[in-house]
Amino acid sequence: MLLTHHGRREWGFATAVLILLGVPAAIYGHWWAVILLALGWIVVAGFFRDPLGRRPATDDPHDMVSPADGRVSAVEKVPSHEATGDGPAIIVRIFLSVLDVHLNRAPCDAVVESVTHRPGRYLDARTEESAKVNESNLVRFITDDQVMIGVRQVSGAIARRIVCPIRSGDRVERGARYGMIKFGSTTELILPDTPGTSIHVKVGDRTTGGVTILARLEPDSKAGN
Repeated sequence: MLLTHHGRREWGFATAVLILLGVPAAIYGHWWAVILLALGWIVVAGFFRDPLGRRPATDDPHDMVSPADGRVSAVEKVPSHEATGDGPAIIVRIFLSVLDVHLNRAPCDAVVESVTHRPGRYLDARTEESAKVNESNLVRFITDDQVMIGVRQVSGAIARRIVCPIRSGDRVERGARYGMIKFGSTTELILPDTPGTSIHVKVGDRTTGGVTILARLEPDSKAGN
């Protein structure tokens, strides 16, 4: 199992605890403690797992792949959104449980236009209000067709650290890893609400980051320009 480098501190600490406490416990025959420590390490390592070999379900660059593993919790239209240049938008919201892979992936080939972090609350990510008031990080992308879209990382009650090392001007490839949210959270894909945008998922659907096609964005969708 490959582990993401974003979790070096956490799984490194878990490894240290396993060694420092597990070895003495084994020496004195406290195997129940060794088992508990090993299970704890597996839980931490499992959260920071980084699955290999993922490929988008289609090769069409206009098909937007899911930016996260999880379950679609909302598909909604809004009259305006900063992610699409303040024009009308469609938001596909994905809830990530603590059991899901928490790496975020780029929905398409694009250039980072801006990264905006906003402090906020830490409500349960399963609530509708959390998407509006929790700490968040919005990445605005410009696609190769010059369409402005966004991916928003939203913290939760347990998730209190958003990782996003990319910056304005960086180029990302479709399905590439670009950050993560540590422990239970929400990720949103925000697309322009134009005739060229079609949504391919519904509430309740399971998604696989970098694989599942959430939507199609036709090249004549010129939102944000």
